[in-house]
Amino acid sequence: MKTVTRWVVALLIPMFVSISASAEGFTQGQDYIELSNPQPTSTGDKIEVVELFWYGCSHCYQLEPYIQEWLASKPDDVEFVRIPGIVSKRWELLAKAYYTAELLGVLDKTHDTLFEVINKENRKITDEAALQDFFVEQGVSAEEFKSTINSFAMNVKINNAKQMSRRYAITGVPTLVVNGKYRTGLGMARGSKNAIKVVNYLIEQERN
Repeated sequence: MKTVTRWVVALLIPMFVSISASAEGFTQGQDYIELSNPQPTSTGDKIEVVELFWYGCSHCYQLEPYIQEWLASKPDDVEFVRIPGIVSKRWELLAKAYYTAELLGVLDKTHDTLFEVINKENRKITDEAALQDFFVEQGVSAEEFKSTINSFAMNVKINNAKQMSRRYAITGVPTLVVNGKYRTGLGMARGSKNAIKVVNYLIEQERN
């Protein structure tokens, strides 16, 4: 009898493990999609996680605290990259806001603040003058702002953001891309918390 019991247990353990793994997994085509044209990454041997976002997007604003929490415990073999998504001419100004801050080294001052003033305070930043006012409030001189937003480096970054938005075939934001191969978002993943879980799942897939 003991031999039979041990045999039954040995048979059932793999089944339970399989069921557990399935419960923790996510489904291609439902929770994420595999890109038909995988894109090269920019992070060497590390697994790249790209977030495409727009400051005027309320869903991106809602995702940001989850991104920050994830970054606090991000594995060492993973590199996080932000790219302002550009799917229309209207999105270019706030993409320039991100790159202006990056080029001037003030992202730590402007990133969360710009999300707040647009999405929480409903401040309209729809032209370069309004954006300049915002940067001046953050301690950037008007001259620094103008020279940066109209620089050659800015044109290069904006062109790259447009190109990557097309290559990742995004139709909206936030979009999360894992290692140039897999794409998910809040709609597919059914919310911000689950989107992070999908990203972690895809990271593990890449490790394997």
